[in-house]
Amino acid sequence: MRRSGYKPKPVHTIRENGDINALQGRIQDDYDIKVFQYRQQQAELKRNQQEEDLRENHPYFDTPLFAISRESNFRKFCQLVVEARYNVTPKDRLGQDAKINRYKEGHKFLDLVTYLEWIMITVTILSAVSMSFETPSNRVIDQPLLQITEYIFVIFMSVELTLKVFANGLFFTPKALIRDFSGILDVGFFLISLIYLCWLPRSVPANSAAQFLMLLRSARPLRIIILVPDMRKVVYEVCRGFKEILLVSILLVVLMFIFAIYGVQIIGGQLARCNDRTYYKQQGLCRGTFWRELYVSKMNVTGADPVMLVPRVWANPHNFNFDYIGSAMLALFEVLSLEGWLEIRDIIMDRMGPEHAIFVHIFVFIGTLVGLTLFVGVVIANYSENKGTALLTVDQRRWMDLKGRIKLAQPLRTPPRPENNKFRSYVFDITQTKMFKKSSAVLVLLNCALLYKPWKPKEKITQISALISSVFTFLFLVEATMKCIALGVVGYWQSRRNRFDLLVTILGIAWIVLNIISMGQNDLQEFSNTFGFTVIILRFFTIAGKHATLKMLMLTIIVSFFKSFFIILGMFLLMLVYAFAGVILFGCVKFGPELGRHANFKTVPNAIVLLMRIVTGEDWNKIMHDCMVVPPRCTRGGSYWESDCGNSTASILYFCSFYIIITYIVLNLLVAIIMENFSLFYSNEEDALLSYTDIRHFQTVWNMIDTGRKGLIPARRVKFLLRLLRGRLEVDAEKLYKHMCYEIEKLNNGSDVTFHDVLNMLAYRSVDIRKSLQFEELLAREELEYLIEEEVAKLTIRNWLNKCLKRIKAKDQTNVIKSLQRGNELAFFREAQHAITTNEALRKTATNDSSSIEDRQQLQQQQQQQQQTQSQKEIAKRKLDRTTTLPTPSSDISNPNYRLQPGLREIPSETKGSKRPATHPQLQQNISLTFSTDDSYSWRSWEGAHHLNTRKDIESWWANQLDTST
Repeated sequence: MRRSGYKPKPVHTIRENGDINALQGRIQDDYDIKVFQYRQQQAELKRNQQEEDLRENHPYFDTPLFAISRESNFRKFCQLVVEARYNVTPKDRLGQDAKINRYKEGHKFLDLVTYLEWIMITVTILSAVSMSFETPSNRVIDQPLLQITEYIFVIFMSVELTLKVFANGLFFTPKALIRDFSGILDVGFFLISLIYLCWLPRSVPANSAAQFLMLLRSARPLRIIILVPDMRKVVYEVCRGFKEILLVSILLVVLMFIFAIYGVQIIGGQLARCNDRTYYKQQGLCRGTFWRELYVSKMNVTGADPVMLVPRVWANPHNFNFDYIGSAMLALFEVLSLEGWLEIRDIIMDRMGPEHAIFVHIFVFIGTLVGLTLFVGVVIANYSENKGTALLTVDQRRWMDLKGRIKLAQPLRTPPRPENNKFRSYVFDITQTKMFKKSSAVLVLLNCALLYKPWKPKEKITQISALISSVFTFLFLVEATMKCIALGVVGYWQSRRNRFDLLVTILGIAWIVLNIISMGQNDLQEFSNTFGFTVIILRFFTIAGKHATLKMLMLTIIVSFFKSFFIILGMFLLMLVYAFAGVILFGCVKFGPELGRHANFKTVPNAIVLLMRIVTGEDWNKIMHDCMVVPPRCTRGGSYWESDCGNSTASILYFCSFYIIITYIVLNLLVAIIMENFSLFYSNEEDALLSYTDIRHFQTVWNMIDTGRKGLIPARRVKFLLRLLRGRLEVDAEKLYKHMCYEIEKLNNGSDVTFHDVLNMLAYRSVDIRKSLQFEELLAREELEYLIEEEVAKLTIRNWLNKCLKRIKAKDQTNVIKSLQRGNELAFFREAQHAITTNEALRKTATNDSSSIEDRQQLQQQQQQQQQTQSQKEIAKRKLDRTTTLPTPSSDISNPNYRLQPGLREIPSETKGSKRPATHPQLQQNISLTFSTDDSYSWRSWEGAHHLNTRKDIESWWANQLDTST
């Protein structure tokens, strides 16, 4: 965080298309971002200051249970245990954040909650699994294993709540346990479980406090929603705008109440009839008993029909009536769900006349097509607004769509064309043609067409279909082989679609082998046929990847599933809670017209299956009426598992609430998510910030850099990728190139970068972030842009200084080298003077043959001096062996613009075929000029380019000089 005295400063910002504008070029709205950042920081500082003031002025503030001090080591230990969680960005050896390139989603999933919450989620799931084995005949009091799991849950939850209380407090602390509704629910679940475990009632009468306690205990799976933040967020987004949903619900209730009043006044008491058709409409005569025929078969059986003596009863229809306002509203609610409304209409027409049927049609039109549609629209709009989608501008919506497209985009897994192998190149060209792909899709469709008729053993048509399917399987094997040859085994395996195709092809070959073995064996042949058409069905799924539109639809479904994962999980947990409650309330209810052997609440799995049927709206109202059975149609007992009666009030509340929550709310949230994804895939390409063509171009360029098809490239190679981009993704090399390279280095710490890292960076650079990004994301991006620009400016200045220092250093080196060159020339002239003097002395000695003995002695001395001179010559030669020079330049010396290269020495040159006479006066003049200087030079070795050639040139020059002087 920046210092507390931070104020907005005029800085340069990077604008769209690479324009870097100064503060003078900004519009007035550009100040808002810095102002917002400043205000946000000031608000955080103010909050922290208030907490510090409270800690100083109130000694019991932030003191758990008013006993544990704020700086207590025990409290710090508890906080460490409570807040410990998986670090999604681990540290490297230097202590910096390490980049995670593989299994990102898995790392984020582990970072979803703390370790303590992960433990409690696991314990809650195990407890829910244990509760699923509870039935009216398999109770906790009778099963020690179920009691153990109950004890485990209570003990773990006790430890969890105790640690949270010691770490953050129970009340009146910044992070108190009971600071919101979720904390109250946590404490409630714990108290309910503790009371039930201490009580464990052996007798639970219907509608008793013990049964109510068991119903509250069945809500335990909802604690997973409290522990997972994303699921809490979904519930919060649904419930935060509950006011609008409540208003629409009130509107529908008022509409139902109006029609219910009309129904009570017009239809009330008019629907009752006698069960004896002889006195169908005569209530006064509908008494006594009569013989009722029993129809046990629809076959034409001879003899009289069996009869049974039954009492006459004057009663309303079985499932509805309009005698009271409550029963009338219940009947209209069933009509509102479009379940059983035709039955109600037909009964009204039969008993009151066709003209009264208009009542039901008007209610269906107004209530269902208007009121219910309004309710659904409010639920979707409310969810979108609370999520923030409905409040986005057009540019922000496009940015959200672009991020969705980028998230779905993946590197192309197709290996490059094998240029070094002609056969593989030829097969590669064939497999990449559109005709090859269309032919493969046609083969899949023709193979699926063989399932137009059931495959039965010993039928000729089945054998022919199996034979043709075997031929198709062989063709699919040829296709897989050609792709393996063209792409290579590794390249073929990189594609998930190719893996699935290969799996289905292997299963097809196994089916062919099984079909050959099963000939003549009926049982095995039936299994072979089942296995065969299953393989064909699996093959049909491969066609989705062979067409762009079908592939887009499949992506829509997959993305919708992942985006709605927490909604689906919440719906399943809610169904699990209703299943536990249904077993307690209706587990022993006697069977009726709809409640029977396949649809009942006797066990939790059966209850879940029945609730799945209710989710689709299939005869949910009839199941509700079967669960409303009361005496004398049933028998009550001491406990609910000893009675086969239902509960009218509980049945109405149970089924109506479940139908409203699941059908009208949760399923409509799924519709909203699917609609959002369809808008993502089917938006206009011209309106999109980056079209699929641009993303495809990036995928192609990425494949040019990522030759290994690993989805990763070194950060240093990103600059080559940026230079190859064209279109909307093209980078301005002068203005944005350095910024983008530094951004990649900063975000990835110099490690390998992924496909999505570079594409996300390009996406940010291709839009106007002030129009497209939302507030929090915009603040973070502006801060990053400021840091990047500051670092790039520092880097630019540092590079400029390095260049200046290099030029200064090169100039100094040049001066030093020139001084060394002058020193080397002086050394050469000194050696030459000494050699000439020695030669002159030898010549004078040779001419004096008639000299005396003294002269001979002097001659011997001269010879000794000559030997010393020769030794000095050899020493000089050895020194020259350790030195190198460049060859002597030619006639360019006469050029006035000629300059020696730094660090090199010039040697006199000679032309071929002629020798320049070098007289003694000339050499003496040069030597005298050399000795006239007072500077002393040291002999040093220098570097050259051609050591051997230079050595030969020096030796020949010395020889010529000595010969000339002699």
